Amino acid sequence: MGSIGVAVIGFGWMGRAHTRAWARVGHHYPELARPELIAVADDVPGRAAEAAGVYGFATATTDWRALLGDPRIAAVSVTAPNFLHREIGVAFAASGRHLWIEKPVGLGAADARAITGDVRVAVGFNYRHAPAVARAREILRAGGIGRVTHARFRFFSDYAADPDAALSWRFERARGGNGVLGDLGSHAADLIRHLLGEVSALVADTAVHIAERPRPAGATSGHQRGTGEPGPVENEDWFGALLRMRSGARVTLEASRVAAGEQNRYGFTVHGTEGVLSWDFRRMGELRIGDATVFVGPGDGAHGDFQPGAGIPLGYDDLKVIEAGLFLRSIAEGVPHGATLADAIAAAEILDAVTESAASGRWVGL
Repeated sequence: MGSIGVAVIGFGWMGRAHTRAWARVGHHYPELARPELIAVADDVPGRAAEAAGVYGFATATTDWRALLGDPRIAAVSVTAPNFLHREIGVAFAASGRHLWIEKPVGLGAADARAITGDVRVAVGFNYRHAPAVARAREILRAGGIGRVTHARFRFFSDYAADPDAALSWRFERARGGNGVLGDLGSHAADLIRHLLGEVSALVADTAVHIAERPRPAGATSGHQRGTGEPGPVENEDWFGALLRMRSGARVTLEASRVAAGEQNRYGFTVHGTEGVLSWDFRRMGELRIGDATVFVGPGDGAHGDFQPGAGIPLGYDDLKVIEAGLFLRSIAEGVPHGATLADAIAAAEILDAVTESAASGRWVGL
């Protein structure tokens, strides 16, 4: 399949995750094009140069715009903060570059819709690629638990439970958008659609539980403590919603970034007329089917691309490798594989409806 030149824009935690996936994807999918790390861009002084030294990028820059004219680049990972997704995505799509862009693709549905062009766009909804989720989807599609009646989706994290967690861009409305809605809620909205279909209406509430945080002393990467003067938290720490599905099922959705003691507790329980399915990301290789807990194996999703038998769990970075492989396959075949821009728009529309409902106190139709 030859090679494909790639660039990574934004080199915080997620930029590193994408870069590791680019480096590994050929190990698991040797039939696909071989990624070449052409360029990395980050506006934090020294960060891009350090990335080039560690990971072997040919070019490092503090200005992503300098890469628009680089003919070596055919695909771009957009892993910058949320408020930059629209500008970067629009510019590179217009230049004919394929995009692997992290969720939530901007600050709302309007930002995601603005990205247009004759290019492939993959979106970082990695949890849908867990082999247990793939097996759950097959069971649901086959009617394995009967007609779905109701479900619970939870995305709880404690990365911001510490009131001294730094007031990074994630807590600012202009740069971080709608807070936990875009951060964790976008994943949950995608999983609901992926497993259960479309939402017809919802009613929701939101809250900010920690009103102030200390400002960071410097550039942030991931989640760290602040040491500066306190500033206001401008977006949501928590939200909950009751969803009506087009199928007639009912779904409760709750997400929090300040759930003390809940370290990345992401998952779902789906009830049907003939059974129940349940999955917890922290036990990623297991799926509860009725009263039994089963280990997923090579016949489930992409598990066989990584491990030869059941009971050998995959990790978070493996999900990003699966994403990279699907993205490269989309480019090669000219048809979408995995989560697409349309999925990002649909998830953002759900979250925009959550915001509208929380403000009005009313049901909102989709």
